[in-house]
Amino acid sequence: MLGVPIKNAKDEVIGVCEAINKEDGPFTRDDVEIMETFATHAANAIETALLIEALRKEQGRSEPKGELQRKVEIGQEHLRNIVGMSPQIQAIVRLIDQIRDSSVDVLIQGESGTGKELVASALHFNSPRYDQPFVALNCASLADNLVEAELYGIEKGVATGVDKRTGKFEAANGGTLFLDEIGDLSLTAQAKMLRVLQERTVDRVGGQKPIPIDVRIIAATNKNLERAIKERMFREDLYYRLKVVRIQTPPLRDIPRDISVIAKHFLHKHCGNNKIETKQFAPAAMKLLQSYPWPGNARQLENEAKRLVASVRGITIGEEQLDLPTERFETDAREKELSFDGKTIDEVIGAIERRMIDDALKKYHWNKQKAAQELGLSRQGLAKMLKRLRIMA
Repeated sequence: MLGVPIKNAKDEVIGVCEAINKEDGPFTRDDVEIMETFATHAANAIETALLIEALRKEQGRSEPKGELQRKVEIGQEHLRNIVGMSPQIQAIVRLIDQIRDSSVDVLIQGESGTGKELVASALHFNSPRYDQPFVALNCASLADNLVEAELYGIEKGVATGVDKRTGKFEAANGGTLFLDEIGDLSLTAQAKMLRVLQERTVDRVGGQKPIPIDVRIIAATNKNLERAIKERMFREDLYYRLKVVRIQTPPLRDIPRDISVIAKHFLHKHCGNNKIETKQFAPAAMKLLQSYPWPGNARQLENEAKRLVASVRGITIGEEQLDLPTERFETDAREKELSFDGKTIDEVIGAIERRMIDDALKKYHWNKQKAAQELGLSRQGLAKMLKRLRIMA
């Protein structure tokens, strides 16, 4: 028998998924991952049904049944795009669910390619603003002289041949404005944005009066804003204005056991988009995917899945068909992870501990007792470190 718990958003066990009498051999770690993924989807379905029922009782007949169900289904659809069973990913999903009834501003921090826009989208569509505009803007792509016009708009006739333009803040009025790469804004632009967030009004370029706005801000960055504040490259007051709630998206190298689930998700998605039979990874190919450090994170993994869908003719994808320059990137990733540049002592020590534990677990094929002995720890001591470092094993 194989059994895994079904857990709700509060990490409470609300049921169990069981599989019995496997036809071929004993249950494997891959079977566990499949069951855990199924349990997550089952939990979402149960939670959705319970939420719909609770909302019906609370709102009575004030909202049509179909509209209420559509609202919940839209939110759940966007949550399902955040794939993974690791504690880091599940913590993000739980937090989005916990603040679904509010419109607080959120700051998302994480490396490039870790799905910050997916998280922002899920935040919006699981909020009271779900049926209002979701407007996204990449701040890194804005030239300094265009920031104000792009964000706040411009009045007609400010210069010869200039037409009136609505800024992103006005376009998102009533909804959510997602500001990606906020750490790339100049200090001047940051000062103007702080005033807008404090007063909740915008002044168009060439405008004569302020325009009131009602916008939720979700900002994202791949920069270390705390370090940028110390280097006087980012305003501390703007940082705390944006960081009402903070979410950290993990790089793939920190959630290696999620890689198989995410890779299968992308493969299924793009096979469906191309209307072809779903492909699968051979065990050796999946092992290589899980050992690769993915410097480009989930974005790089999705691009690899797209390439494989387009280029592999058969149903099974072998190790030789992957395009992963493993040796060079493993060396680069280790050097980057263990470099001291811009890191605190605690961050460097944490990286070393994480690497040693990961190496020991892989050496002994995830046998915690033998890994603990290798590291000079008790099994209980290793369990505490796994929990502290948020390593799923």
